[in-house]
Amino acid sequence: MQLIVILRVMGLLLMTFSTTLLPPLFVSAFYHDGAHFAFATPLFILLILGLLLWLPVRNKRRDIRVRDGFVIVTMFWVLLALSGSLPLSLAHHPHLTFTDAFFESMSGLTTTGATVLTGIDELPESIRYYRQQLQWLGGMGIVVLALAVMPMLGVGGMQLYRAETPGPLKDTKLMPRISETAKALWYIYLGLTIACALAYWLAGMTVFDAIGHSFSTIAIGGFSTHDKSMGYYDNPAISSVAVVFMLMAGINFALHFSAWRHRSVKPYFLDAEVRAYLLIQLAVAAVTCGTLLALSHFDRWQDTLHHAVFQAVSIATTTGFVTTGFHHWPLYLPILLITAAFVGGCAGSTAGGMKVIRALLLYKQGIREIFRLVHPAAIYPVKIGGKPTDDAVLNAVWGFFSLYVVSFAVLSLVMMATGIDLVTAFSAVAASLTNLGPGLGDVANSYADLTVTGKWVLCFAMLLGRLELFTLLVLFTRTFWRN
Repeated sequence: MQLIVILRVMGLLLMTFSTTLLPPLFVSAFYHDGAHFAFATPLFILLILGLLLWLPVRNKRRDIRVRDGFVIVTMFWVLLALSGSLPLSLAHHPHLTFTDAFFESMSGLTTTGATVLTGIDELPESIRYYRQQLQWLGGMGIVVLALAVMPMLGVGGMQLYRAETPGPLKDTKLMPRISETAKALWYIYLGLTIACALAYWLAGMTVFDAIGHSFSTIAIGGFSTHDKSMGYYDNPAISSVAVVFMLMAGINFALHFSAWRHRSVKPYFLDAEVRAYLLIQLAVAAVTCGTLLALSHFDRWQDTLHHAVFQAVSIATTTGFVTTGFHHWPLYLPILLITAAFVGGCAGSTAGGMKVIRALLLYKQGIREIFRLVHPAAIYPVKIGGKPTDDAVLNAVWGFFSLYVVSFAVLSLVMMATGIDLVTAFSAVAASLTNLGPGLGDVANSYADLTVTGKWVLCFAMLLGRLELFTLLVLFTRTFWRN
């Protein structure tokens, strides 16, 4: 492991992140909300600390090795969460403890959307904006890591996707160089954000809310500038805009790039993962809507359609916006929606969960095993988009799935050991590991009442889910630290 390389990258990261505190500082000055100190102080602290790390090694240019990459990616998120917690810790309103500030920052940057805050409507405008910006920055970081960095390490859903499925982007990178790939992704990400903000504004949001919600929608984050989330507006037009852009943000950003470059929607229709993704969204929405209609949960069918479709898409894409308390819905619906979040969105998107490509491969592998029971001598390859998938990939997917299940079970037991009930523990870990946000039971509205231990466990779960397990867990093995 090359300490010099890691220090150089971390120094650059801190200096870069310090500049992201300028927009909320300007928002504070514009609204005269008195929170400028909470942003100005961390800005200078992070800038100076970054310089101190970077200057001594600025001329030490070495290639990043795979082992360095694992450490850098993990430290990237931990250091960002620590840096992001500073304004929340220093602000007079809300006055958060270090644990709560770190939880809120980690939740924002991993686009989880779980919050310890209440009374969001009364917070200073700069703090409300800052929470939304955290998610937007985290969402872009996810896409760049998935499409530009993680393939170098040989981990992540996008690396699996590119290596084993057909399509216009099957080869190595979107662009010849990683820097060019990241730049192209920024253009796509920024373009979708601007389009989403304009659509929200035209649908009836204020400029402030439109910008804030566009950040969390494209990042599939779920933070809102209001306590009632999207329910604050009770506007089907705004909900419809959110549904469209949540679905778009849950699609592989490499396909967005391909569609833009070729000026065609054909890449979407040719992609097996996107087809499965949209089918899952449609099925969950149909079951939710049908159940609510059959039980007459809402007085009008229009309200049923509005809330059912919105909540189904929001939860199944792991966004986490709400228009109503879905945890009060009858029968199996709350568990159905939480279960759908385990699948999540497409690889290379800002969505959480295990990713549709893995779920699709697991399903096809299951079908193959059933077929083999009847025809044990038959050759039955697992195909995605008409192309056979190597058994080594299937074994890797099963390994990921088993580790995912074990991690979920262990973390749920640890959460129950903190004194909370089964439903709360189950949903809190599920919502954190899938980067969903809202849960059931005591965490349906806020995570503020959890113990300090419980909050740190969930922070670990958020990071574990965001880095797709292997990137983080490899650091806890003896093999990694051996020379």
